[in-house]
Amino acid sequence: MSKLIEYLEALTNATTVQDAWELHVEKMASYGFDRLLYGFTRYRSRGSLGDPQDWIVLTNHSAEYMDVFIDEGLYFHAPMVRWALENNGACSWRWIAEPGNLTAAEERVVEFNRSMGVTCGYTISFRSVSERTKGAIALTGTRDMSQQQVEEIWAEHGSDLVVMNNVAHLKLLSLPYAGSRTLTRRQKEVLQWVGDGKTTQDIALLLGLTPATVEKHLRLAREALDVETTAQAVLKASFYNQMFVLEGA
Repeated sequence: MSKLIEYLEALTNATTVQDAWELHVEKMASYGFDRLLYGFTRYRSRGSLGDPQDWIVLTNHSAEYMDVFIDEGLYFHAPMVRWALENNGACSWRWIAEPGNLTAAEERVVEFNRSMGVTCGYTISFRSVSERTKGAIALTGTRDMSQQQVEEIWAEHGSDLVVMNNVAHLKLLSLPYAGSRTLTRRQKEVLQWVGDGKTTQDIALLLGLTPATVEKHLRLAREALDVETTAQAVLKASFYNQMFVLEGA
């Protein structure tokens, strides 16, 4: 069995986001990409990627890097983010160095990246099935690598790397992800029953609770997911695979 097939078998059998991500980080490091940044949103609109708390963000970059790049909003002017939003497939970072390609704000992002040793790599933008969704991953080469060395790696292994990252992306979307929008077991349970078309009274009878207690759990679920209606809560919980999840899966 080839190493690629072994990796894909292990990845597709992963049962948690953490397990899948650790497998992928380790595999990409074996090709020379030791820092990864994966992001996915279901709430993209014109001029916005939605609330950052609703994104799926996975990375092994340092907290120092992420505090500036994400929390201080530097990503909004990142040239490879712009490229990923406008394109699908893989793109070398080589074009960033070509004169006239970047705005002044993008140049500042590039300078910050240089200061943090983020100087060479590739970005893969995943094909979306909806105009509101978008996912991408940035593969950063080791600090001692040049972009030319990255190009040589890509020339030899680019097709395999694209396949592995596409499969990793699809696998991550299939796994329960809480992020900062965490629901309790009871909140998930009542949302599941709502998703099955049950009324508050039905749910109270099924769970042996009072209707007021069911309403409390629904209210807390709406607050945790930062939505206004229970229907929106069901949709968001479903997006992040927090409903109908087998215990221990």
